[in-house]
Amino acid sequence: MKKKVLLFSLIVTALILAACAPAAPMMVATPGSMTAKNPEAAHMMEPITAPNVQPATESIGGKPLKFRVENGVKIFELTTKAVQWNILKGVTVTAYTYNGTVPGPLIHVTEGDHVRIIVKNELPEPTTIHWHGVEVPNAMDGVPGVTQDPIQPAGTFTYEFIAKPAGTFMYHSHFDGDVQVGAGLYAPFIIDPKEPETNPPAVDKVLMLSEWRTKDGKTYAAMPVSGMEPNYFTINGKAFPSTETITVKKGEIVRLRLMGIGQLIHPMHLHGMPFKIVATDGHPVPEVAQLTKDTISVAPGERYDIEFIATETGQWMLHCHILHHTTNDNVEPGGLMLVINVVE
Repeated sequence: MKKKVLLFSLIVTALILAACAPAAPMMVATPGSMTAKNPEAAHMMEPITAPNVQPATESIGGKPLKFRVENGVKIFELTTKAVQWNILKGVTVTAYTYNGTVPGPLIHVTEGDHVRIIVKNELPEPTTIHWHGVEVPNAMDGVPGVTQDPIQPAGTFTYEFIAKPAGTFMYHSHFDGDVQVGAGLYAPFIIDPKEPETNPPAVDKVLMLSEWRTKDGKTYAAMPVSGMEPNYFTINGKAFPSTETITVKKGEIVRLRLMGIGQLIHPMHLHGMPFKIVATDGHPVPEVAQLTKDTISVAPGERYDIEFIATETGQWMLHCHILHHTTNDNVEPGGLMLVINVVE
């Protein structure tokens, strides 16, 4: 009995001492603490730079890329390079690009086409290209250290494959992707079906959703970690009100190809008119399974083809419904917004 009393007294004393002891300081991870122990994290948090970066000579990204045909092969040429890219009036970022634009040029082919893409790397660091969702041979998949060696600065690499299946796809860097993709190395890749559509939409637009971080004139890789959150949000490399206005006629069918290429999810909401989801990640949705909605969440890497009939005239907003994403450096309106202008 005496032993039990003594043991109980010792336990009570220990609990009292623990309660009275000063609390240990809370350990909070910060970018500085991460970079001190992790050189790779330090690299991700450095400003994006390149020698002798010049202003972009083009102001609109995602334009169709011209090609030549040799022995039945469609040959495209891409050059990765850094430019000063204007995302908004008075706001310029240092961007890594394909052919000098954000997004890079649209590669538009037909199912079954034999395509060859010659890539020249003018960046100050290696890179590769991954053909997101396209069914390519393993050696063409663009994963450094797995399917190919990285394309070194001043080096070249040739990708070659048969375009399949038909649908909405994209291409982007797969080297140091946390930095390079967010810095602008992404673009649309559309494969039309062999049999032309019987009733194609009057308007067919690609909308690539992404994020940027710029501070004191310097550009950083935007990522959802403390101290590196984005402060600008773009559709096709532009923030509202510099985003494109899409003008359509009343009664026309409109197709929007939504692509999530950043690091955050974006629930895109259309005012005034419901839409149907007609394809997901490049694959058609059977008509009996097509959902009718007015908001759809587009996660990183996802693609949704949505269609609607422009039934009401006026200027209708399409925007992200995480409302902070409709700001420019915390000022509303901005970011992921554009106008659908329906006219008679």
